[in-house]
Amino acid sequence: MSSIWPDAFLSPARLYGLFAVIGLALAYLLLSFRRGAYTVRFTNLPLLDSVAPRRPGWRRHIAAAVFLVGIASMVVAWARPAEQVLVPKERATVVLAIDTSLSMDAADVTPSRIEAAKTAALTFIDGLPEQINVGLVTFDGVARVRVTPTTDRRPVSAAIQNLELGPATAIGEAIFAGLDAIETAPLVDVEGEPVPATMVVMTDGKTTVGRPDADGAAAAIDAEIPISTIAFGTDRGTIVIDGEIQPVPVERVALRAISDETGGQFFEAESLGELESVYADIGSSIGFDTEEAEVTDRFVGYAALLLGISTLLSLLWFQRIP
Repeated sequence: MSSIWPDAFLSPARLYGLFAVIGLALAYLLLSFRRGAYTVRFTNLPLLDSVAPRRPGWRRHIAAAVFLVGIASMVVAWARPAEQVLVPKERATVVLAIDTSLSMDAADVTPSRIEAAKTAALTFIDGLPEQINVGLVTFDGVARVRVTPTTDRRPVSAAIQNLELGPATAIGEAIFAGLDAIETAPLVDVEGEPVPATMVVMTDGKTTVGRPDADGAAAAIDAEIPISTIAFGTDRGTIVIDGEIQPVPVERVALRAISDETGGQFFEAESLGELESVYADIGSSIGFDTEEAEVTDRFVGYAALLLGISTLLSLLWFQRIP
């Protein structure tokens, strides 16, 4: 959402024109005080009421204030205000790796970790620009490339909706599988420019089988692929295995190490809402570029509106244009 005040100005030196507006405001205040002093010296108040029965009073200050703010908006527009906007990337590749280990059945996140993960992942891919390639990896004791990177969201959505849980957790293997998937995507665009790629790993646990996380992180560093990690769930999570309640707290240290080493970002989420917010932040960074866009027309509009209001008030109250 755009804020009222811009992020930057393309011609900031022109903002010195605001001093002229300040000068006008000071001059108005000075004249107002002088007018007040003259009124006090005119001691025959009954005669004053007869010759000027309808004095404008406080209303004239409102019209003047709106007029001055309108002039200030014109100066701001003259300085060419700009703000940061998100522009969809022409091409990019993202591989989403989702934990499907048995601990994802914990109900500390409503309705369960895995159901919340499905909902958030679907929202995430739907929010990415259409030209972004999206792939899917799932991992429990084995990492599998479910969908190679594609701009078609249908197979990715279908695979997410059909996730099933299995024993153990192989985060390191998931990273290697994700890197293999990225290699199947276009490496350069039509102009020969490299296509940026990244991986997002969402899990609630730590590696129990397969190659170590450090090996996967080293391979990602060699491939120059940043990995963002999401620690999902709470430390209160439990599941039932063979009739016994087993605690399944969230592992954070190992996930932070992966993101720090590969140049990605580390996130924590303890609810569906938090997970969706995390995915929204990731989507903004990997699917969009931030550019400066001039918004002079907005402030011209502010100025026109304010000057119009000032004119209307003056005509209604004083039968004149300020």
